[in-house]
Amino acid sequence: MDATTLSALGALLVGVGGLATAVVTAIGKRGENALNGYSSLTNDLQEERDGLRLQLTEAFAQRAADQAEITRLRNEIMRLGGSP
Repeated sequence: MDATTLSALGALLVGVGGLATAVVTAIGKRGENALNGYSSLTNDLQEERDGLRLQLTEAFAQRAADQAEITRLRNEIMRLGGSP
């Protein structure tokens, strides 16, 4: 092989190496973006879950208050001589 052929082959190998590096970098960046998206989605879901948990707690508290009021009113009806 002469020097020109070796130079051309060397340049071709450098180009292939650069292309391989670019592909690996792109795949790594894509994986990083997917992981960031997953983390963001997880955080959003946890915030939504916490909000729903708070709403459920408030609903249970309101139900307990309503049940206490119903019991109080039934007792008042019975005290006044009626039947609940």
